[in-house]
Amino acid sequence: MKVRPARVLVIDDDADTRLTIEWLLKSEGYEVFTAADGAEGLARLRERPADLVITDLFMPEKDGVETIVELRSRYPATPVLVVSGSAAARLENVMVAARELGVTRFLRKPCEPRELVDAVRELARPVRD
Repeated sequence: MKVRPARVLVIDDDADTRLTIEWLLKSEGYEVFTAADGAEGLARLRERPADLVITDLFMPEKDGVETIVELRSRYPATPVLVVSGSAAARLENVMVAARELGVTRFLRKPCEPRELVDAVRELARPVRD
């Protein structure tokens, strides 16, 4: 039985954020792939399952809430980590909705790299094939 690193899909419309999270997680040994919005992320998941999805909430095309609804419908066992930031009142309302939709964990942008790595380590374990 082989063990492979956990696969993490990062969905964020900000290229710098995607690249930073990708670099950080790859340096920790994770297999990482990315998407610029929810529609692209869901298409990537159909091609290649993930052990954890990290998503922003506020994106063009298909936003984070729509993406989470579809994720929960198609991949109910896949943990979802939301990493997002916005005006405090707007973000609080969306955080409540996201938790009701089954988001596993929520981090507010900008988060510390160690905080993100710790959350990923908690949610995405190596997989035995």
